[in-house]
Amino acid sequence: METSSRIYIPGHRGLVGSAIERRCRSLGFNNLLLRTRQELDLCDQRAVDSFFAASRPEYVFLAAARVGGIHANNTRPADFIRDNLLIASNVIDAAWRYESRKLLFLGSSCIYPKFAPQPMREEYLLTGALEPTNEWYAIAKLAGLKLCQALRAQYGFDAITTLPTNLYGPCDNFDLDSSHVLAALMRKIESARVNCEETVTVWGSGTPRREFLHVDDMADACIYLMQTYSDAAPVNIGCGADLSIHDLALTIARVAGFHGRFEFDKDRPDGTPRKMLDVSRLSALGWSSKIDLMTGLGSTLTWYRESEKANSDLIRAELADHLRANGQTS
Repeated sequence: METSSRIYIPGHRGLVGSAIERRCRSLGFNNLLLRTRQELDLCDQRAVDSFFAASRPEYVFLAAARVGGIHANNTRPADFIRDNLLIASNVIDAAWRYESRKLLFLGSSCIYPKFAPQPMREEYLLTGALEPTNEWYAIAKLAGLKLCQALRAQYGFDAITTLPTNLYGPCDNFDLDSSHVLAALMRKIESARVNCEETVTVWGSGTPRREFLHVDDMADACIYLMQTYSDAAPVNIGCGADLSIHDLALTIARVAGFHGRFEFDKDRPDGTPRKMLDVSRLSALGWSSKIDLMTGLGSTLTWYRESEKANSDLIRAELADHLRANGQTS
């Protein structure tokens, strides 16, 4: 990519897309094509075609997706498989037909089989059954990966696929009904600290092990691969280390200053017993993660606290305006 290249980042307001945008700008790539969901519905094929025909992006980082944790996947399976299939097929196909030079598709570590050997190598894809709690999302992501490989095989389209591990960082979703485990735990623990509560309830047994990568590291890896990698084989993006959900809760508590205790709701699903990526392929290509977990949790918690304060200030300002408009005082 040149600094003047036309770069399209679908999903630029989400956790992943916003990190890719930040990293692009920090490296001097400022000719960014950005559209909100209201401006461009990626599930609408005609709208996507019109955008590509008019804008002709040269490089595409496909970060847009309908995402969520176990609860969201379990309660809205049709939304997850339909929307993610449409987003992937519409954007990837348009990028090929309107002659984008290269596309990077962001898959997910959750598309590996539930009981894949650990750590998970890229070769383990499609060798076993998926985790039932997120199979709808996983099937759509697998279809996107295969579409990239098919377009490369049949037409020579330079589409590459990455498989990031569990991500966290600024702009994460902290809604308890749809968030992933780290953001949900951070919100619960911070709320307990602020409200002087003694216990925090954690879904599941606390024994599953997960790998967590700061989203700014992920964005750096994606841009590195866009610049240096061109092959049909997907590439794992991770840090090569994991910890249990119990230990994650304890680590967040230390960072947040929460001194209470944890209760584990074993009636809730655990999901996959362990999920850690083998990052040897990425390491061989010359990239490794730089942000350790404690540093990343600290900066993410700071962002969350500032975001919560900004939201509270906005609500207070709106209430004050309402009272003034009705001749009242706060």
